[in-house]
Amino acid sequence: MIKFIIKLICLLLISSTVLFSQNQIRKGTVTDSIEKEKINPELSGYPVVPFKDTLFLIYNKIGSFTAKERAKAISDRIKSLYEEPYFYPDSIVLIKSDISVDIVYNDDFVVMSVTDLDAKSVGSEKFQLAHKNLSIILKSILFQKENNSAENWLKRIGLVLLLVVFVGIIVFAINKLFRWIQFFLRKRKERYFAGIKIKESYIFTPEKELDFVIKFILLIRLLVLLFVFYISLPAIFSVFPETKAYASTLLKWIFSPARAALIGFVDFLPNLFSILVIVGLFHYLLKAIKFFVDEIQKGQIKIEGFYSDWAKPTFNIIRVLIYAFMVVVIFPYLPGSNSPVFQGVSVFVGVLFSLGSSNAIANMIAGLVITYMRPFKIGDFIKIGDVKGTVIEKTTLVTRIRTAKQEDITIPNATVLSSSSVNYSANTYENGNGLLIHTNVTIGYDCPWKEIHKALIDAALRTDLVEKTPVPFVLQNSLDDFYVSYEINVYTKHPNQQPLIYSNLHQNIQDCFNEAGIEIMSPHYNSLRDGNKTTIPGNYLNKDYESPSFNFKSEK
Repeated sequence: MIKFIIKLICLLLISSTVLFSQNQIRKGTVTDSIEKEKINPELSGYPVVPFKDTLFLIYNKIGSFTAKERAKAISDRIKSLYEEPYFYPDSIVLIKSDISVDIVYNDDFVVMSVTDLDAKSVGSEKFQLAHKNLSIILKSILFQKENNSAENWLKRIGLVLLLVVFVGIIVFAINKLFRWIQFFLRKRKERYFAGIKIKESYIFTPEKELDFVIKFILLIRLLVLLFVFYISLPAIFSVFPETKAYASTLLKWIFSPARAALIGFVDFLPNLFSILVIVGLFHYLLKAIKFFVDEIQKGQIKIEGFYSDWAKPTFNIIRVLIYAFMVVVIFPYLPGSNSPVFQGVSVFVGVLFSLGSSNAIANMIAGLVITYMRPFKIGDFIKIGDVKGTVIEKTTLVTRIRTAKQEDITIPNATVLSSSSVNYSANTYENGNGLLIHTNVTIGYDCPWKEIHKALIDAALRTDLVEKTPVPFVLQNSLDDFYVSYEINVYTKHPNQQPLIYSNLHQNIQDCFNEAGIEIMSPHYNSLRDGNKTTIPGNYLNKDYESPSFNFKSEK
């Protein structure tokens, strides 16, 4: 069935092509013959066109008749001969007179006269030119009568009906074929459509991939049907003499652009091979550079002062520069690269890019600077402005941070560069002791500082995710009017867990102080010294020292 359809389409294409070629050859022949007749380029000839086709040209006037009027009169007389119901070809003859050779029908109807000046204009003899014109007139009349006979009209109508049936069969077969293809694909979709995915994420699910292919097949079907209809029109138009001109015009609309495109493609082939060679050279150059970049990133190749995490962004920069240079090299080989339109579009796109990408360029440059400054890496726990969280992504334009509340915040690189940033993870790697976190408690002077130190250190050692080495330590930050400020400092290598560590540390401080009998409260005193006991611990008091006799009142 498929072979039969292909044969039918090929037959239709061949017939249309042959028709187009014949029309072109016929037009070329007429034009050539007319050009040959025109010996004197200073003369302007007027065509004799009784049946839409030019038979010959008239260059000279006779008496008061201009060449244009003569051509029109001869055309009208030839039409009248064609319309004669009982036309006898033998009745049209040549009659020689003193000044001309006349083409006469039935001894009294002069079709045209050929003078010595007419013959001289085309480089011929008078009688020879008259005989030639008689032959042309007779053949055109007989041809038109034969074409427009009732028998021929019936044949043409039958041929048109046959072509319509033929096109209908082709359309039916095309629809049948494409429906079968759709049914075949849907029935075996599990076999042919597995989807398109990167890693574990689907870009195209199998269902979407099938729908895309089906829509693409329907588009091809529509284009094939339009092509069949378009090709069938010239074949139908060529059946009738009145519409032959439309047939050649329709075919010209297809074959002229196709021929121009084919010639253009053939002319472009040398440049195409040059482009392919250039692209191949740059491709292998990038592969060679990428090999060294991968080795640097793995640590196999070490360059002093060049960090391994610089390898990938540096390669991206080099790749962009190499691609830009490749485009510059390829540009002269592209078709139409020298045309003003192409250059104008290039300038227009460049201006739009410059005006619309100022912020993007600023962010790109900031991202490049941040890469080589190395203030943080992916996975680091940082603070930029008021935002604190883990770096989850660094791109050319933005940096993305995930907070402890699982909020993803996008910060433009220009903002990152212009703001101060704090990296809590900088000292948490192999050679660092970790991040030092701290919290404060304020306790009155009546509680011994050693007991407070011990309670704070015990609370720190009980806390999860805290380093035991180096050991936690306490700093006494201030001696205020009513209390002492104690600061417990602990090391951790889990900076992104700070909220949890602080929460556990505060819980353990409460537990350890309660176990030690220490009240966590900052006292404020309003006292009258009346001889009551001072807030100095008893073991610090001098046994020989007696308290002064003051009225003392403590208020907590």
